[in-house]
Amino acid sequence: MKTFAKWIVYFFGFFLVLAFGTLALARFADGPLEIVAGGPFVTGEVARVEPDWSFAKDYPTVEFQLLDPEVSRTTWIAVHEGRVFIPSGYMTTWWGKIWKQWPLQAEQDGRAILRVDGKVYDRKLVRVKGGPDVEPVMAELGRKYAGGPAIPREAFDSGYLWIFQLVPR
Repeated sequence: MKTFAKWIVYFFGFFLVLAFGTLALARFADGPLEIVAGGPFVTGEVARVEPDWSFAKDYPTVEFQLLDPEVSRTTWIAVHEGRVFIPSGYMTTWWGKIWKQWPLQAEQDGRAILRVDGKVYDRKLVRVKGGPDVEPVMAELGRKYAGGPAIPREAFDSGYLWIFQLVPR
């Protein structure tokens, strides 16, 4: 029985080392590794012209990188009236307070880079705290990610869901 317990400890220890090693090495990657935050962007053609963002309306995710700290992530995207928005949920939960540091960092220094289809766009993340864009962006998020109905306004009003507009800088 002691041998079996020892192998179980080795097994879980191996996977813990593998998981933490992956998280550490991802910080040196050119961008995120799906849901694992990655390092700063190294590749990508710099876009010189502001695009018509309608091409990204049905993209499930895009990549963005904050400039301080230089960490990149994969995120959902909403396009409304030719403008780009990204959400951050779980903001009022205990795990969101641990896991979701980038929205707080973006409020301090919103400089970012958005990478879509191999092109990079200099952006500034500006938190949307109200106004006429909230309802249509919530409806777009619901269409894309919740199977159709708009995400309830209460998610936004309670602070559970934050929305950032990515404006040119």
